[in-house]
Parts: sequence; C-alpha cells; structure tokens
Amino acid sequence: MTTTNKFSRAFWVSNVVEMFERMAYYGVFIVLTIYLSNILGFNDFEASMISGLFSGGLYLLPIFSGAYADKIGFRKSMLLAFSLLTVGYTGLGVLPTMLEAAGLVTYGDPTQFTGLTESSNRWLIVPILLLIMVGGSFIKSVITGSIAKETTEENRARGYSIFYMIVNLGAFTGKTVIDPLRDAIGTHAYIYINYFSAFMTLMALVAVFFFYQSVHTAGQGKSMNEIAKGLVRICTNGRLLMLILIVTGFWMVQQQLYATMPKYVIRMAGETAKPGWIANVNPFVVFCCVSFVTRLMAKRTAITSMNIGMFLIPVSAMLMACGNIFENELIVGVSNITVMMILGIVVQALAECFISPRYLEYFSLQAPKGEEGLYLGFSHLHSFLSSIFGFGIAGILLTKYCPDPVLFESHEAWQAASANAHYIWYYFAAIGLIAAFALLLFAKITQSIDKKKQA
Repeated sequence: MTTTNKFSRAFWVSNVVEMFERMAYYGVFIVLTIYLSNILGFNDFEASMISGLFSGGLYLLPIFSGAYADKIGFRKSMLLAFSLLTVGYTGLGVLPTMLEAAGLVTYGDPTQFTGLTESSNRWLIVPILLLIMVGGSFIKSVITGSIAKETTEENRARGYSIFYMIVNLGAFTGKTVIDPLRDAIGTHAYIYINYFSAFMTLMALVAVFFFYQSVHTAGQGKSMNEIAKGLVRICTNGRLLMLILIVTGFWMVQQQLYATMPKYVIRMAGETAKPGWIANVNPFVVFCCVSFVTRLMAKRTAITSMNIGMFLIPVSAMLMACGNIFENELIVGVSNITVMMILGIVVQALAECFISPRYLEYFSLQAPKGEEGLYLGFSHLHSFLSSIFGFGIAGILLTKYCPDPVLFESHEAWQAASANAHYIWYYFAAIGLIAAFALLLFAKITQSIDKKKQA
C-alpha cells in the first residue's frame, strides 16, 4: 500500500522496467540518424525527417494508447508494449543483414552501397519503426500513469523525482554502449546495438509478467464511448493545450541532442568525437541533481519551477554555439566543440530538472481517477510536436550550415561551407527564449483567471 513514506511494489516494478526501456531506446535513438544514413543510405534531410516522424509518432500515439490502456489495464498494456518493442528492435538488427545478403550493400569502414540508395527495400524500416512506435507509445502513458496511480498528492512530486532519476539512469546506461561498441567493431556497431536493445525490452517483459500487479484498477473495463468522451474532454482543455505548446519550445532544443549533436560533433570535432558520451552528460547531471532540485522547489508551484528551467534553455544553446567561435583551445587536447557542447548540455540538464518532473506532476493532478493513462499520455504531446519540428528544422540547418563532408571534393571546400555551423544553435536559442517568455505570460494569465474564479 502506498503511504507518504513508502511506495508499492507496482511503483518500483514500473520504475525498473522503465529503466530497461530507456536503456533500449537511447541505445538506438542516440545514433538513429547515423543508422539511417550510414547503414540504410538516407541523406541528412531524409534521415532527420524519418527520425522526427518516428519520434513524433511515439509521442502522439500515447493519447490514444493511454486511453486504451485505462480500459484494458496497465499490466496487459505493458506486456503488449514490451512484446512489440522486442520484435521491433530485433528487426532493426536483422534488416541490414537482409540487405547485405541481397547484394545491395557491403558494411565496413567504409560501407559500400551497391544499389541500396536506389532500392525500395530500405523502406522496410518503416514497418519496423512502427512496431517500436506503437510499443513505446503504451510505455509513455502507462509508466507515468502507473506512478500517478501508485502515489498520493502528498508524495507525488517525490514519486516523479524518483521516476525521473531512474529514467535518466537508464538513458545514461543505454548511451554508454554505442561508443565502445563502435571502437571495437566500427560501422557494425550501429547494427548490433539493436540486439542489445531487444534484450533489454525482453528483460522488461519478463519482469512485468512475474512481478507487476496493482490494486488500483479504476477505469478498467470502460466502454469505447467513455474513452471517446475522455479524449474529447482533454483535447478541448485550453489550459493544458497551451502549456503543451509552450513546453514544446524547450523540447525542440532538447531534441537536438539526437537530431543535430551527433552529426555536428563528428563533422566539426572529427571522427574520434564521442557523441554517445557527450549526450550522456544530460542523464548524468539529471540523475545527480533532480532530487535536490525537486526538494529545493518543493514549496514552489510547478509552474514556478518550470519557469526557471525555461530561461536556462536559451543559455544552453548559446553555450553550444560558442564551440565554433573560440580560436584557442580552452582545454589542451580537447576540441572546443566538445567542451562547449558539454557545458551547454549541463545547463540543459539542469533546466530539465526544473521542468520535467513538475510538468508530469502538474498533469497527473488534473487527471480524474481511471483516466491517468489518458492524461499522462496526452502530456507527451509536446514531444510529438518538438520531434516533428525539431528534427525537421535540424535537417534543414545541418544541410545549410554543417553539410556532410562526403559531398565536397576537398576538405577546404567543406571547411568554407561549414564556417558558420554554430549558427544552428542561434536558431534554437531564439526558440527557447520565446518559449520562456510565453510560459511567464501563461503563468500570469492563469493566476489572474484562478483569482477571479475564487473571488
């Protein structure tokens, strides 16, 4: 039973399987655009758009999968989700083997495309990503919904703080796998990482099957008509919709850890750069700081905490831009691109500590009993929007300011074309700043409306 000081077994099982899922997801997602380009032969824009649509769908579907999860129960939903994820990640590993066997590509350093870029077979990636998208969409709504069910209003902020620590532990662990794997086997690492992810989701499936059982069953067995009414009710909630749109600005900047950063650092700092380790700065800082930040802001409203984080985001983007500006090495033997990227990610991670747990808490407190899956699924809509726009803009900006070196006849020609690569981060700093002021305005307006209602 959940009390103020203790959490139920269902709470802890939910967190552990979420850690496995995050290990699987980030192990693959940190290099998804590279996988699409280097393994399947898509160009920068195509790879960014496919990744953006995949990530976007992963965060759009929870609105519907969350509502359905409320109906069938969270245990059945988790079993379905982890089964789909295991099959999907296995498919990502098997597909390149099939393409190589068909004589369309020979993987190595360098990889030789012998017809793959003109073949429709590479589009088999779409149904595979759809399996992962659907499975992941259930996890997005069900795990955060489970945290809401297994906590009370008194300990919910602490519950989401623990959840966010474990999420980032999984993200950190998943991201650490790719770089040593790439050092050991080169290009094939982008293929074999998928089997690691499949094993992680299989472990989660086993854990749910044997250990997950919740006493909170409100909402199970509801009719499709009741589900439809719930969807209409939340989709017409103007306050929640506006908050989602504003927070999308933060997530558009945060998405650049995966949309822009891996290619940016490899192209600007060299092939020896470690984008997986650089990206890992984010979950490491969040894991270390989120509990402290939550306690620090415990007496402040969720919106106040989020406002602080939102104003840190444009600062992080400007720090990332500085790597291409300084001429002298800031740290001997380390590229300025790497140094400033790490500093920017540290600030971005601190922003996330102020924003994300309190954002989930805010949404969970709006959810009626039996509709936790729906409301927490709806809360992820910001990631759908930020994925579509964030990855789309990233593809355009990379092509314009930091193009692929293989497209140029000489290194000098590429250097001239990428001289203003740091301009990419100015765009995202502007997006973050606009979102920060928008949330400030949102807080003022909603406070005024609430005071009038209470009067």
